[in-house]
Amino acid sequence: MATFPKLKSAAALQYPAERRVRHQNQALRFVDGTEQRYRDGRGALHRWEIPLSQLDESEMAAVEKFFEANQGAAGSFEFTDPWDGKVYPNCSLESDVVELSATGEMSGATRLTVVENRG
Repeated sequence: MATFPKLKSAAALQYPAERRVRHQNQALRFVDGTEQRYRDGRGALHRWEIPLSQLDESEMAAVEKFFEANQGAAGSFEFTDPWDGKVYPNCSLESDVVELSATGEMSGATRLTVVENRG
């Protein structure tokens, strides 16, 4: 199983970062106008916004290699939540596009979104 790459500092992300927890709910509307709501899944799903800046060439290459190995959003990998240290074994990238930008000499940036999958 692939693991999300760490920076040279051993961190997975830089601040400011965001973590969101969401429940997936559904609502059925009946002909008489009443609704029935139910949870579509057994628990919450997590989503992490990961901004990365001031990356050196090797860190940029590691992010790009990881993205290509996972074929964008198609692959799955293990992600450790930086807030509580819990390992989520079935995560994927939200997008099939990664934008790596050079912000200076030997300095780059990108932004990735990791989502937890049902599994």
